[in-house]
Amino acid sequence: MTKQIHLAAHFPGVNNTTVWSDPLSGSQIDFDSFRHLAQTAERGKFDFFFLAEGLRLREMKGRIHDLDVVGRPESLTVLSALSAVTTRLGLAATVNSTFNEPYEVARRLASLDHLSGGRAAWNVVTSYDAFTGENFRRGGFLDEADRYTRAAEFLQTVRELWDSWTPDAVTADAATGEFVRHGGITQFRHQGRHFDISGFFNVPRSPQGHPVIIQAGDSEEGREFAASAADVIFSRHSKLEEGRAFYQDVKRRLASYGRLPEDLKILPAVTYVLGDTDAEAAERAAGIRRAQVSPQTAISFVEGIWGRDLSGYDPDGPLPDIEPDLEEGVSKGRAQFRRDRGEVAAKWRALAQEKNLSIRDLVIEVAAPQTFIGTPASVAGEINAFVQADAADGYIFVPHLTPGGLDDLVDKVVPLLQERGVFRTDYTGPTLRDHLGLRKETS
Repeated sequence: MTKQIHLAAHFPGVNNTTVWSDPLSGSQIDFDSFRHLAQTAERGKFDFFFLAEGLRLREMKGRIHDLDVVGRPESLTVLSALSAVTTRLGLAATVNSTFNEPYEVARRLASLDHLSGGRAAWNVVTSYDAFTGENFRRGGFLDEADRYTRAAEFLQTVRELWDSWTPDAVTADAATGEFVRHGGITQFRHQGRHFDISGFFNVPRSPQGHPVIIQAGDSEEGREFAASAADVIFSRHSKLEEGRAFYQDVKRRLASYGRLPEDLKILPAVTYVLGDTDAEAAERAAGIRRAQVSPQTAISFVEGIWGRDLSGYDPDGPLPDIEPDLEEGVSKGRAQFRRDRGEVAAKWRALAQEKNLSIRDLVIEVAAPQTFIGTPASVAGEINAFVQADAADGYIFVPHLTPGGLDDLVDKVVPLLQERGVFRTDYTGPTLRDHLGLRKETS
């Protein structure tokens, strides 16, 4: 059976994928940038538009890390504004479960679902580190081992709040003077390890029942959490074979929670580069990668793993001949630099020696996301081949430019997927659950 492909758009930023110094790159803050990318995605009939978010600015050697994009408006605020200038596109926000409260998050997401007519999604993320926690009253109170237990209870509590209103609670019957049906709102009461709350939720049940739940963790705990509770996984396993392995691993876990394989969509993050020929596209892609990994960025990546100031090293020279400092390190706020640094450094040394790579060339190789590179026809064919091979259910595209980075994909590749019959030519329903083929949550 031929699978239908799911596509989503990621507003670029928060990492070095974004080439903000390119003359074609626009603002990361102006609303017009968000509107352009979102409306392009909707013109392409994409499932949803995704915003990542961090709760603290990253630092390198005690200074703000400004090689990547620094700072952006709060996600749910942006998506609420976008709900007024889009009609079908799903709107997905990253909201942290460690440094927020269930009642507040439940209200904000239910409100977005109402404002958008059923298009809201929540990317549930966790944070364990005291560095981020310093921005909050509770500080770094949460051990890393507890982050998914809190996230699971957080999500359970939010769903209890949403479920405290029945779908038909609001009657607004002028004849009887009854606005809310008797019994349509029940008192919530949650007592658990992390939350002890009770009361009445003040937002009626939203069009989807529950906004779509997205999860991006890759650890054993993250995969199990996704299998038990998520509707979508935002995966980093985008290459063919590792994508297939991840897909099989997560999908097999669903049965133990009474779920079917189609109840969870796996959507890796990818980029793309087009050209009139495959050779032209490959040349363009190489240029983009070198722009994404500037000499300064290359040194900062290696510093993050080595935990040392390496500013005296030549980015076009070999890796440092000194051993990594495995203590606290010099990079804060980047998850990839917080664990297994000794093991990563050893792998990098072996790869650099095997291929005779400089620091910059090594970082270009190891930090590159899966990129579909080629003519529109070859890119469309490869996307379809990966999905049909169960390496993914579709892809979240992360362009390297703001805000026009998806224009070519929508104009040149999407029509070819539609001609193959593997991607919709129009939306078939009003809600994000409709786009994803997920059932409406009614209880």
